[in-house]
Amino acid sequence: MEDGFDLAALDTALAGTPFAGNLKFFPSIYSTNTHAMQEAEKGSPDGTVYFADEQTAGRGRGAHAWASPPGSGLYVSVLLRPRIAPADVLWVSLAAGLAVREAVEQVTSLRADLRWPNDLLLGRKKFCGILTELNAEVTRVRHLVVGIGINVHQQKFPDELHDLATSLFIETGRDWPRQELLVALLRSLRREVDALTLQESAPQAKESILKRLEASSSWIRGKRVRVDEGEEFSGVTAGLDARGFLQVQTSDGLRTVFSGGVREV
Repeated sequence: MEDGFDLAALDTALAGTPFAGNLKFFPSIYSTNTHAMQEAEKGSPDGTVYFADEQTAGRGRGAHAWASPPGSGLYVSVLLRPRIAPADVLWVSLAAGLAVREAVEQVTSLRADLRWPNDLLLGRKKFCGILTELNAEVTRVRHLVVGIGINVHQQKFPDELHDLATSLFIETGRDWPRQELLVALLRSLRREVDALTLQESAPQAKESILKRLEASSSWIRGKRVRVDEGEEFSGVTAGLDARGFLQVQTSDGLRTVFSGGVREV
């Protein structure tokens, strides 16, 4: 399927948001996140969107590679300059996962499962990963980049990913327009970030994120998991704490997961 992007139409669809006029498209790039972080250092404005038809060195969490073949997925990184403390960056990552979930459901009617902190699955297979990177001082975030990779048109995956990865095409048997997905995603992400960064609405926004994650994720409670956080440990997920971190009940007591990879046992 030929599924390109119309930048003029994108600008029109995103009118009234910081993204309009700040869309940077690349037929091929090493990594939208790496490029976005470099451009942020040069002063690129809040709301700049870097997206590509192909990444040659796409990255996921924990130094994992993210396969980004041409014309197959949505590979997008959004530069934000939110007025938040570094400790609150996790909330942006969690909100981004909810934004992707909302956009995918809006366009395809599929309801994704969220695996903390920000993988999205259909059934037991992953179709979207989110990588949030930041530059911060002790008390403030200078800038952060939310990188999102969504498998859209892939009809199959290499053998090593066959049991782990899926795409919107595989799940539905039809192709979905990446442009429509991108518009829905950016609009949803903007609503989430605005709610988090307005001082008067931030507490309610965090409470809403916790409630929606509980309602839309089978991973938050009652899932037997293995966590790799330098050391490995296993247990049963026991909800999120007030800061948005995952809690796991182990044989040695309740443990909080701060940054580790979480896998079902």
